[in-house]
Amino acid sequence: MNILVCVKQVPGSSAVKVDDKTGLLIRPKKGNKLNPYDLFALQAALDIKDCDGSPVSVLTMGPPQAMEAISECLWMGCDEGFLITDRVFGGADVLATSYTISQGIRKAGAQDLILCGKQTTDGDTAQVGAEVAEHLGIPHLSNVISIVRRDESSVTVKALQENLIVTETLELPCLLCLDADINTPRLPSYKRMKEMGEAKVKVLTFADFEDQDKSHYGLKGSPTQVQKVFPPEKNDNRVLYKGADDKLAAKLSSILKERKFI
Repeated sequence: MNILVCVKQVPGSSAVKVDDKTGLLIRPKKGNKLNPYDLFALQAALDIKDCDGSPVSVLTMGPPQAMEAISECLWMGCDEGFLITDRVFGGADVLATSYTISQGIRKAGAQDLILCGKQTTDGDTAQVGAEVAEHLGIPHLSNVISIVRRDESSVTVKALQENLIVTETLELPCLLCLDADINTPRLPSYKRMKEMGEAKVKVLTFADFEDQDKSHYGLKGSPTQVQKVFPPEKNDNRVLYKGADDKLAAKLSSILKERKFI
């Protein structure tokens, strides 16, 4: 079984900056980290590798410094890494991002199982994984909390859907978006890092893709764009009442009736 894990490098702090003119996230060159949710997908893939020796590839889309994220994944135990990077891809929304990643996956070779984290901490849309699967034309399932069993043609998982835990069997190839706490992610191996030296990552650019229509990528391929970014307004107005419980309850009731909440 060939396994590919999609990961993303995200800012290491919540204090991120946004370009006022473009509405795009300003990605720092330092202080970044692997998206926490992707670590659960990585560990799930490595658990399968430990069990039956399945090769695990890892792929990310981002600026050149995202190479660090791929290296960390290789030191954790992944076998091959791919970095999708090109100025053509800059400013992509979830649709253009998912399409670009799907093109990268096609270039990386045939995959039986594609794993993604539930969502990213910088965008929080939880849409890219499912959209990648749609672009690839393969079945997918989100909020997966455990992989029950697998064979050469299918994988059976449990997933949290609304307030229910459902068991589903998907034919391979397929894509799974894993929920948090499905496992305990391992740390990168210092020994493996020393043995591998500088990680060898395959860089994929626009020139490598079969689809050479630039209108499908980056800002040109993004039907949604940020018009304005601003902090939420704070309202510190409040009225404080003191007194016995019965009097406070009566006061609260009268206020709710006056404002027609009840």
